[in-house]
Amino acid sequence: MAGPRRPVVGDAVGVEYVSRVPRPPLDGLIDDLYHLSGAPPYARLTLPPMPAALLIVNLGAPFRIRAGTDVDTAEYADGCVVSTPTRALDFGYPRPTRSVGVHAKPWGLAPFLPMPAAELCDRPVPVEQVWGRRATAELRDRLATARGPHEALTLLEDELLRRLRGTAGLGLVRHTSGVIAATGGTVAIGDLSTAAGVSSTQLARRFRELVGVTPKRLARTHRFAATVFAIDPAEPIDWGALAHRAGYFDQAHFGHEFRAFTGLTPTRYVEVRRRFLREHPGHVLDGWPLPTG
Repeated sequence: MAGPRRPVVGDAVGVEYVSRVPRPPLDGLIDDLYHLSGAPPYARLTLPPMPAALLIVNLGAPFRIRAGTDVDTAEYADGCVVSTPTRALDFGYPRPTRSVGVHAKPWGLAPFLPMPAAELCDRPVPVEQVWGRRATAELRDRLATARGPHEALTLLEDELLRRLRGTAGLGLVRHTSGVIAATGGTVAIGDLSTAAGVSSTQLARRFRELVGVTPKRLARTHRFAATVFAIDPAEPIDWGALAHRAGYFDQAHFGHEFRAFTGLTPTRYVEVRRRFLREHPGHVLDGWPLPTG
């Protein structure tokens, strides 16, 4: 995420969202640190996959996550960690809710994880499973007693800086991921390994270790995310032209990818987005989370 390093504050009825880009060297790993508090616009929100990893430290009542339709909903009291997902996550929020977290670049959580990122793909785990029960409890206590969102963000930033460690293969994955992002996911995957001077098998293994998914899957996610962000739900949409510009083989291919990522058809997705706009115009959370149900 490029842009100024000034804090971003969003206010809507019942919810406050504060975020900012962390200071170096964390800015090479994390897009933003954020503080969310209040009552979300819906008790359940669906987060479609995007090329990013997520760390949430929960400071309120437990929230619930369902990762796909073939798994049970799980409750998270201390928060959760999940690497770059391949399926939508269904979040059930208590009202009110309060949390501090990070939106990381696809490889951004690898220097803070004791396990391969692939173990967290589509399988959110509690923060204590990553950092230990005692350390997590102490961090939550410090964050909960912070004097406002900005102090909480600084405390989390300091914790991440303290935990930052060198990670083998990070330079390779970071550079290759940058090429994928720059092309909107349309780069030929074979060209990536050739340019990097490694085999496709070696590159895929590094990506699974540090990102959680293969380069091909990350490219699909980038292409999907770029396409979705190009949709203006307030305007008529030419789905065929949109699919063509995004490099999909045809509109049917585009529709299949859309359902695979969101569980919705493209037209249903727009209906849900329009519902959000209609019921909560100008809400700070509009744009990616979707009302569930």
